[in-house]
Amino acid sequence: MRIGLLGLGRIGALHAETLAGLDIVESLVVTDPFTGAAEAAAQKFGAEAVDSPEAVLAAGVDGVVIAAATDAHPSLILAVVAAGVPVFCEKPVARTMREGVDVARAVRDSGVEIQIGYNRRFDAGFAAARAAVVSGELGPLHTVRSTTLDPEPPPPAYVAVSGGIFRDCSVHDFDIIRWVTGREVTEVYATGGNRGADHIAAAGDADTTAAILTLDDGTLAVVSNSRHNARGYDVRMELHGFHDSIAVGLEDRLPLRSVEPGTTFPAGKPRSSFMDRFTAAYRAELAAFTEVVAGRRPSPCTVADALEAGWIAEACTLSLHRHRTVQIGEVRSS
Repeated sequence: MRIGLLGLGRIGALHAETLAGLDIVESLVVTDPFTGAAEAAAQKFGAEAVDSPEAVLAAGVDGVVIAAATDAHPSLILAVVAAGVPVFCEKPVARTMREGVDVARAVRDSGVEIQIGYNRRFDAGFAAARAAVVSGELGPLHTVRSTTLDPEPPPPAYVAVSGGIFRDCSVHDFDIIRWVTGREVTEVYATGGNRGADHIAAAGDADTTAAILTLDDGTLAVVSNSRHNARGYDVRMELHGFHDSIAVGLEDRLPLRSVEPGTTFPAGKPRSSFMDRFTAAYRAELAAFTEVVAGRRPSPCTVADALEAGWIAEACTLSLHRHRTVQIGEVRSS
């Protein structure tokens, strides 16, 4: 299988390494606006470096992975789909929901598979949680707690174009809550504050947030996010049902320190970054994409899936600024 890769920044470089390590991938064709990045990847992974996305598509690739800047996602998705080539694109589909909806409409009848990159769906712990919900072993759920805490704030240039913490960070929690529970979010209430990182406040964003999501069966989901977690990168989920309760991420490398007397858990080295926490998930995600390319499975995370998580992020952003509950239908129709 011959795979094209557009973009070789931090996540693109990780994808290049992952793809090069998959047995089914026989060759890589890579490009990046910074020529040196493409040439370095070509040398390191035995890839073919070309000078544009058009050259990648002309190179006879079977599938394309998009890891370029968010602004480029819509045009690149449409170009790859127009070529009839299956495409994997890192989230989000587009910077704005309006653009994302336009992309969804444009590709709806294309017959080309599109997979959007929400890697937590491929993490073993989250997959086990979904299986527990589907099997019914937890009983009806009443509470879900989802946490994403970054070890340090992103730089000012990143914050300025991120769209805000709900669209950039919390959206992973929103997607995984939908996927694990199999339910839709009907309304949200979100709040937030700034306890550090002046450049985040200057951008009109919050660095620490909390959101309460009401699911369509009445289950409550509590989402906690922060750009400040000095101990490491912390991603967890709890699911509480009427028969049992389970947790994802409650492992020995959990970046949390217990002060209970005589307790040694967790004793491992804390997780330091998303790449550290989700290395196996990224590999499983791209392995799944090769199955999509081969025609052995449909997309495991569609454009429609990504837009649903995006609407929740939009509702939380509005709730944060308006200090009130927001119905999902309110932002969807705006």
